[in-house]
Order: sequence, then structure tokens, then C-alpha cells
Amino acid sequence: MRIDLAYDGTGFHGWAAQPGLRTVQGEFEAALSTVLRVPELAAVVAGRTDTGVHARGQVVHVDVPSGVVEESAGRALGDPYDALVRRLNGVLPVDVRVSRALPAAPGFDARFGATWRRYVYRVTDGVPDPLTRGFVLSWPKALDVDAMNEASAQLLGLRDFAAFCKRREGATTIRTLLDFRWARDGAALTAHVRADAFCHSMVRSLVGCVLAVGDGRRGVRWAAQVAAAAVRDSAVAVAPAHGLTLEEVGYPVDAELEAQAIRARSRRDA
Repeated sequence: MRIDLAYDGTGFHGWAAQPGLRTVQGEFEAALSTVLRVPELAAVVAGRTDTGVHARGQVVHVDVPSGVVEESAGRALGDPYDALVRRLNGVLPVDVRVSRALPAAPGFDARFGATWRRYVYRVTDGVPDPLTRGFVLSWPKALDVDAMNEASAQLLGLRDFAAFCKRREGATTIRTLLDFRWARDGAALTAHVRADAFCHSMVRSLVGCVLAVGDGRRGVRWAAQVAAAAVRDSAVAVAPAHGLTLEEVGYPVDAELEAQAIRARSRRDA
């Protein structure tokens, strides 16, 4: 089945389960096993968020025995998957909420079936609002949004993003960056970053690079020069985690899910 959820990442050591640490996956799988009375359920996630990163539109799939959702609903009125959502939210901690559960279409894979992920990074270069400090990065210098958009646009397309990724043995850093743009509303700046997939720390590295352009420390061509080198650059600061939110994950129509999962599993090389 497919389950959509949101979480405040402040109190978590990221999505992925880790022994002795509080993680979103750990809390979610424990709650699901409790509600369905099925031990050791494993959730496959669309995007493994890092420590402190938030999600509004995270997607997971979970393989469960046939009929177990209906059985768990008991005599509850209405759709058993709606009942599952209510029961999960009654068990989960308040910083995790499930918004939807439904039977997955044949061939659905939350990770490999996705065609894109969209993140938002929030920054302010004005007086920070203490009520949003857990979700918005406070920047000490004025930011030039036009220069940031010019620098961001030069990074779009299919390329090797090794300069913005933490290396993982055997993992490719070839990605297609579909959208990277900034919008200003008063002192609030929002980056919209969308790609077919992201490697480890890629979004926060892209944001950190362009922030250096926005506050005048680097020229508008610097981000493109860093990308062209295709090696990790220590001059690129990784932006803090708390400003980042996974907003949305895109999937093809049901008939194309299986083909998309096969394509996504194929390693891409430069």
C-alpha cells in the first residue's frame, strides 16, 4: 500500500532507522506494526531525508499481507484505509502525521517509481521570526535574488552533480535538475528545487553555493564553474538542515509505473 505523510524533522535523526536513535522510519514502522498487528513491517521511502530536514509530502510503500488492513479496521464505518489513517495518527508522535493511505497500483515503488522530487528551502535576510526559527534559515547579509536566479539557472539539466554530493561507494551522481529558482516575498526568500532524484546533501549544497552568490561573496558564474569541475569543493558550504522541506513527489500514470521503476534502477554514467 501507499502512505503519504508529513513530519517536523527537528527531533529526528533523519528518516532512516538507526539503532539507539529516534528516526522517522523507526517511529512510523513501529506505529504501523502496532496498528496492523504485523511485526517487522518495512517501509520503502521516496526520499531519505537527513537529520533535521522536514517533509510535507513524503511517500512510502509497505508490503502487507492480503486483507490485513480490512481486518484491522474491524467494525469501523467507511473505508478501511481511512480508518488506518485515523488509527496511525492516534499512535504516532505529534511530529509525524499521515495524510493518506490507499492500495498501491500494480508496480508502484515509492522510491524507484518517482519521476521527480520537489524540495523547498526557506531563508530570511531580515529580522527573523522566532515562531518560524525551526523551518527558516536566518541569513546575516542582504541577498540579491536576481543574481541567485541567474546562478541557479546555469545548473539546470542533466549533468554530474559530484561537486554538490557527498560521495557514496558505488552510487552515481548523475542527476537531472529540472527546476531551481528563487522567489522573494519581503524579507522571505524561497528556493524551489526539483530533480528526478537527489544524491546525499545535494539540495543543501546547491542552496549553500547560491547563497554565496546572493550575498556577494561569489560571482554569478561561480556555481556553474563549481559544477563543471565535478569534484566536491570545500568552498561550497552545506546549508543548515532546518530550512529544507520535502514538499512533493511526482509519479507517472499507473500504466507506466513498472517501466519507470526499471529505468530508475539503471545506473547512469557521465
